Amino acid sequence: MRIIMSSVPQHGHLLPLLPLARAFAGRGHEVAVLTAEGMRPVVERQGLRLLPAGVMPEALFAEIMRRIGADPAHDPRPDTVAEFFAGTRVDLSADEALAAVEGFAPDLVAVDTCDYVGPLVAAAVGAPVATLAYGPPMPPEFTEAMDAMAQGQHARRGLPAAERRWVLDTWPASMRPPGWRAPHGWLPLRPEAFRVPGGAAEKLPVAGRPRVLVTFGTYFGDPAKLGPLVRALSGLDVEVVVTLGLVTRPEEFDVDRERVRFVGFTPLEDLLDGVDVVVTHGGAGTTAAALAKGVPLVVLPQGADQFFQVERVAAAGAGLALLPPAQTPEALVDAVRAVLADGAVRENVTAIAAEIATMPSADEVAVLLEEGR
Repeated sequence: MRIIMSSVPQHGHLLPLLPLARAFAGRGHEVAVLTAEGMRPVVERQGLRLLPAGVMPEALFAEIMRRIGADPAHDPRPDTVAEFFAGTRVDLSADEALAAVEGFAPDLVAVDTCDYVGPLVAAAVGAPVATLAYGPPMPPEFTEAMDAMAQGQHARRGLPAAERRWVLDTWPASMRPPGWRAPHGWLPLRPEAFRVPGGAAEKLPVAGRPRVLVTFGTYFGDPAKLGPLVRALSGLDVEVVVTLGLVTRPEEFDVDRERVRFVGFTPLEDLLDGVDVVVTHGGAGTTAAALAKGVPLVVLPQGADQFFQVERVAAAGAGLALLPPAQTPEALVDAVRAVLADGAVRENVTAIAAEIATMPSADEVAVLLEEGR
């Protein structure tokens, strides 16, 4: 089979697709990743082929600000989110994407849940779509707004709606919202912490104190926001490890370097062992990785879909949520202390990790998709 993995050009959207991409490649299929050129280093470190199309998020945010004067990352609303994913991104990516797949003739297109370029390509070549849902379901007003805008994009190009045959769901059953119903073509898929094949990263040494990992992903780690939080945590009797985004540098943080360890962008698979609490913005990949490893969370959502994640984390007793305006250094210190002392939270997360371990692996799901189920 020839398989395209299509993603919004951000790590939080692409990384959850990679276990399935590796599974298909390992089974002898020809796999290519359709996303912006700027994601090439991530794609090629996975041993995968890139089909470059479209622009990186910086250009997308600039264009949507020019068009409608909105910031869908920090102030997500149905209309602005739809414009970002199904409007502006498709406008700036579709022609290159359609050209990039000429001659590839995919038998299957797997997309992240916010990607609307892949379904457009799938409709053009007549391939079915598998949609990877990497967090709790978004409220219907968001998905309906995006789908409606995508319909217009297809109609303007004379293309039918894509055949969305499967929904691959990495969210554990115990954390679903009340009243949830499985969508058509639903298949569970075990989430995995991001890793690089063949990577031999050095594990952090055992400190003898509780370890707190601070990660706000690749986009939301503004030192002006994160610095005071890290400085407050360093006053606790814990080991504080901060993993930075792709552009933030340790020297931008006014903290005691003897009490805080900074690491560059590092696969979570190489960081989570030995961690007692993860302090995070609540990105889908980080949340799922921590839960799969049985690590409690303290979540300070900043934007995007993070408020949906944190609501489910709090409801499941898997950690604590600090919502604006309560995201103060003092509140964070209290929350970390509370989670470290709360055996019930640890029990809840351990149970969720055991549940995730029973979900079908990427290899098992790849077999089902091969068979067309």
